[in-house]
This record gives sequence, structure tokens and C-alpha cells, in this order.
Amino acid sequence: MKGKPKSIGLIRRAAWPVLALLVVGTFAGHAVAGQNGLFAWRGYSQQLEARKAELAALEAERDGLRHKSALLDPRKADPDLADEMVRKDLGLVRTDEVVIPLE
Repeated sequence: MKGKPKSIGLIRRAAWPVLALLVVGTFAGHAVAGQNGLFAWRGYSQQLEARKAELAALEAERDGLRHKSALLDPRKADPDLADEMVRKDLGLVRTDEVVIPLE
């Protein structure tokens, strides 16, 4: 009977360190292989590069639209651009012009 209380005492003394190791191991595992862990870091850097390329394309498009809107400012509109847009959008043609459809 004396052997049994010693083993229970040993188990009780080892329980807290084992529990602590399990908790630390769980956190370490998630830090390495979790959703936001070290293994996911590579995917994030690839996504960042793709987003930077997309941002550069959108900024170039934005700059082009800004330039076009500056050319269409009512106080100083570019006559060639305004004429081109009116013809394209409204389909207006002068009487002395000949239209050759490309389609």
C-alpha cells in the first residue's frame, strides 16, 4: 500500500510541468505552422508582391483618368478630345464627312 501513495504523489508533482509543456508546445506549433505562422509568411509576401503590382496598375490608370479629366475641364477643354468624345459617344457626324464602318 505504500507504493500507491508515492506514485500518486509523483503524478501530482509531474502534472503541472506536463500541462505547462503541452500549453507551450501548442502555442509553439501554432506559431510555426498555424494560420498566421512562419509557414504562412511566405504566402503573405507573395500576396504582397501581387498587390503591389495591382496597385501600380491602378495608380497608372488613375493618373490617366486624371489627365483626361483635366483635358475636359469646362474652363479650358481640349477641343480635339471633346470632339472625339462627342463623335464616339453621340455618333454625331458633320454633313461633309464620310463614315466608313470598320466592323
